[in-house]
Amino acid sequence: MALYVLSYDLRNKRDYQKLYDALGKFKALKMLESLWCFNSDSTAKDLRDYFKSFIDNDDGLAVFKVDDWATVRCKTSPNDLK
Repeated sequence: MALYVLSYDLRNKRDYQKLYDALGKFKALKMLESLWCFNSDSTAKDLRDYFKSFIDNDDGLAVFKVDDWATVRCKTSPNDLK
């Protein structure tokens, strides 16, 4: 499994719950206000396509595969993933 981070910018409606529920299916952890980490066997493109169905057309979304990371004063870190 690979480590991914997802960041989003929900602009007008700001309906967070749909996206939070989808992230919960991956056991994602909220690192910063709009930054989550999780493990997956999917590609970044496939994950982007999956998560974009939970945001509105005016929202932004980015998914990154991560192979090296460091944090400071985050709520959680990839070390906390189970």
